[in-house]
Amino acid sequence: MNRKYITIDGIPAPIEGEKNVLDIIRKVGIDMPTFCYYSDLSVYGACRMCVVEDKHGDVFTSCSTPPRSGMELRTNTPRLQQYRKMILELMLADHCRDCTTCEKNNKCKLQEFASRFGLREVRFENLRSGDVRDHSSRSIVRDKNKCILCGDCVRMCSEIQNVGAIDFSYRGSKMEVIPAFDMPIAETNCVNCGQCSAVCPTGAIVVKDDTRQVWKDLNDEHVVMIAQIAPAVRVALGDEFGLPPGSNVMGKIVTALKRMGFDEVYDTATGADLTVVEEAKEFLSRFETGEKLPLFTSCCPAWFKYAENNHPDMLDNLSSCKSPMQMFGSVLKENIRQSGQKKKGTKVKVVAIMPCTAKKYEAAREEFRFGEDQTIDYCITTQELASMIRESGIRFSTILPEAVDMPFGIASGAGIIFGVTGGVTEAVMRYALREESKQYIKAIAFTGVRGFEGVKEAIIPYKEKEIKIAIVSGLANAEKLIQAIRSGDCQYDFVEVMACPGGCICGAGQPFAEHWAKEERADGMYEADRMSNVKISSENPTTDGLYGGLLKGIKAHELLHYK
Repeated sequence: MNRKYITIDGIPAPIEGEKNVLDIIRKVGIDMPTFCYYSDLSVYGACRMCVVEDKHGDVFTSCSTPPRSGMELRTNTPRLQQYRKMILELMLADHCRDCTTCEKNNKCKLQEFASRFGLREVRFENLRSGDVRDHSSRSIVRDKNKCILCGDCVRMCSEIQNVGAIDFSYRGSKMEVIPAFDMPIAETNCVNCGQCSAVCPTGAIVVKDDTRQVWKDLNDEHVVMIAQIAPAVRVALGDEFGLPPGSNVMGKIVTALKRMGFDEVYDTATGADLTVVEEAKEFLSRFETGEKLPLFTSCCPAWFKYAENNHPDMLDNLSSCKSPMQMFGSVLKENIRQSGQKKKGTKVKVVAIMPCTAKKYEAAREEFRFGEDQTIDYCITTQELASMIRESGIRFSTILPEAVDMPFGIASGAGIIFGVTGGVTEAVMRYALREESKQYIKAIAFTGVRGFEGVKEAIIPYKEKEIKIAIVSGLANAEKLIQAIRSGDCQYDFVEVMACPGGCICGAGQPFAEHWAKEERADGMYEADRMSNVKISSENPTTDGLYGGLLKGIKAHELLHYK
């Protein structure tokens, strides 16, 4: 059988279903530079860095060209080298060059390619000046002076998240990526998911840095600092320090936080166990009566904001449960209040370490208050934690792990898998079917709740009925599902929504990961679940103790629900 192939720099390469020449080039081991190409987004072909030259001397972009058998291509001719250097020079002429103080320093593609292609000087005048940063958002900071017009953020916001908060404006040399009418981003329909910052190759959109105030309070003897660590952080932070993708570094995180000065360190998975119990009870109550179905999960703040902006009539279908972060924050502060641990003249502050930029926005919402203060005083991302560890001089890869503190030192495997798309559903179903055999509980994992598909469906037998489930990640997928529900084409009882494709392990506050690395992170979460001796949230002795004590009576609803 004759195989179809193309020749790249003299190397025969078979065509095996690739949609473009770029994928084949990378398959043969050539690191072709790109600014604007992501396999999950539409092909834009704007940056022109991935150009190739064929045997006829024609130059074209490899990302937007389908492979044809018999092609003979070269990727690194003198002509292409000169072409790429000119592109980089033109970008730098229209780019802020304060690289040493940029949040993306050493992680910026423009910086990386300038070094890779030996660009030692720029012949053109720098046209960027002045501070035009937009600090209005709780979650991200925009800097137009660092934008290279690759369009990655625009396509992510529109195609994957169905938000469209930013777009191209003007033409030619005046073109910019801005919100409509150049409004502050906080005044738009932005949902704070931060996925624009995750795909931005430069420092044009970055996660808002809240570490300065955290450092200040860590060094204040009158402030008791308590940290809670989200489940997904443990399988991503190691990427920043050269550890294998998906490595579970929870114990090392605890050690690092203790060395930095935190007084108490806990696992947000304990809060997730509370969320499972409360959300499962709420769902089963609705399922028995058939009222206000489907029940949508409420632990993703970007999804919650999207629902508020676009589907206010469906807010009654969202669970009344707070997120694990908010539930656990309420428990931590109520425990200190009731126990009288707080000394006169001191303040207690809870710092949440999250994979998600939208958690910063959630922490500031008015309904999430504890007395006169916010329940969560500071929310920092995995990326910010990594910068704090580096600033401390801690050798993260070599420190020995430690356990989280008591009395909230136990979490179930169900609470841990919250960070993966489908994890919330699996945890809730484990609780709903807790009276079944262990093998039956394990079988939930094989019903379709796991995997990285944007929309998944599952049917779980429950007593004499069936629970129809949908699991969605990416807000554009959520919108399609909602329209299908409204039209009557689909009917579900329980719907899990996460804004970030793949779930919290792929949150915008995490180190950026390619698809294969995302799978490693998911495997790390499921391995932690397998190694846990508690599989169901209600069987966690910490959870049981809380319901018998601090959360007894009306306190459970008061502390764990937002309405």
